Amino acid sequence: QPTTKPPATPRWRSQGEATRMGDKTGIEWTDATWNPVTGCDRTSPGCDNCYALKMAARLKRMGQANYQTDGDPRTSGPGFGVQCHPHMLDQPLRWKRPRRIFVNSMSDLFHPDVPDSFIGGVFDVMAQCPRHTFQVLTKRPQRMERLLSVWHAAGVWRRHDLMWCGPVEFPLPNVWLGTSIESDRYAFRADNLRRTPAAVRFVSAEPLLGPLPSLDLAGIDWLIVGGESGPRSRPMHPDWARDLRDRCAATPTAFHFKQWGEHSPQQVRVGKHVAGRDLDGRTWDEFPALTPSMPSTPTPPEPPQ
Repeated sequence: QPTTKPPATPRWRSQGEATRMGDKTGIEWTDATWNPVTGCDRTSPGCDNCYALKMAARLKRMGQANYQTDGDPRTSGPGFGVQCHPHMLDQPLRWKRPRRIFVNSMSDLFHPDVPDSFIGGVFDVMAQCPRHTFQVLTKRPQRMERLLSVWHAAGVWRRHDLMWCGPVEFPLPNVWLGTSIESDRYAFRADNLRRTPAAVRFVSAEPLLGPLPSLDLAGIDWLIVGGESGPRSRPMHPDWARDLRDRCAATPTAFHFKQWGEHSPQQVRVGKHVAGRDLDGRTWDEFPALTPSMPSTPTPPEPPQ
């Protein structure tokens, strides 16, 4: 009798195993990652060598269920089509120990393909977890500004099942909102961020691809600076990082130097671990003071009928 070879045991044996993967991360400025949305599309030069795009292709080959939808090959790739995962929403509720959580390390919460109501579901979970600090980073701060300004004015919003959330204190005091700025051409993103209701606002200048003379740090609580890693990485000149560090020192903005990336301060490719994290002989691991960027709002109105 011919026999059929049994299928190989998948690397991800259960959905529960997949959801636990976010409880550990090598990202220096956070403790865990949470990905209720996966997939994205490149939108500016900082996306050219996107680590998440490469990782999604690998996770698709490994059979991870959340990475089986392909994106547009012109801007995305295998396993990196935008998907919302309602089964991932309750993950932070199960984490009892307080931690900093990077929201959507494998996507952009404010991608145009993510419905407002699903974003509302994410904010509902964050509102239920005051023990955690959530760090939301986007390259699409225009949409973030528009949507959160509406929620701030109303004091309520709809979540993914169309139930109303609120009234609650808004902006949520445990949610930090940030935008990525890789070159001076995109310094305008900080203006959208500044106008967005937020307890803490931060800018990630990683990968830093040029100086940022136009970046206004007013109202920005935290600046992360880092060079690019990976085989096609572009070098970061040390003067770009020094300028931002010195400007932070002259303002209330906390400065965090994440890494040099693949290239040393001498612009030589030596590898991320050899290049290290020291800037002028020391590490810079500042975090924002836990004082809101804007005052708390008055008691919001009742939800619309």
